Amino acid sequence: MPFEAEFFPPVMALTQDGLALSPVDQVRALVEGGAGWIQLRMKNAAPDVWLATAREVVAICHEAGALCTINDSVDIALASDADGVHLGSLDEAWRSARERLGPEKLLGGTVNNALDANRAAAARVLDYVGIGPLRFTSTKLKLAPVLGPTGIAALLPLLDGLPAWAIGGVLPADLPALRRAGLAGVAVSSPLYEQQRMAANHAAFVTAWAAEYPS
Repeated sequence: MPFEAEFFPPVMALTQDGLALSPVDQVRALVEGGAGWIQLRMKNAAPDVWLATAREVVAICHEAGALCTINDSVDIALASDADGVHLGSLDEAWRSARERLGPEKLLGGTVNNALDANRAAAARVLDYVGIGPLRFTSTKLKLAPVLGPTGIAALLPLLDGLPAWAIGGVLPADLPALRRAGLAGVAVSSPLYEQQRMAANHAAFVTAWAAEYPS
């Protein structure tokens, strides 16, 4: 699918490990609350469990008209007929992933520093990047150095126009500044699940993104 960032949801909602709610229940609550883009993130899951969950999550998303991408695994993305995959720096090489995904699936990559940003621009195979971390987050082990708003903004010119979603500890109050800096959106996990109020928490991010730029 041709990727034009303005037509994609600005809030990418990531599932979270270790919650009382299963990934399937998380996704069901999020899409019922209006989430338009889910990223299924299941670290250390057994492949058969991961694939079964992915297939169920993809079905839920597609029935609701939402996108579903898979974190870390091209194999799971293909086998579950997800809309694409997001790959970190230690996952499969971006060019190899694009060859296997074909031109129609979304491919995102993580950018933590200037080297990553230059590599993402040069690869010419990504649809978007997740850029951060904005601040400390306990969701990710082996967290890369925190960039803050200034650090993220400094990397955007290196991407040669590649759309970027801010990642890592993003809160609703951050969104006006991130949008002014030129971000295409934000990817969010932990704050969505506070007090198990997924719909309201997701809505807070959507509202904060739109508030600075009323239609």
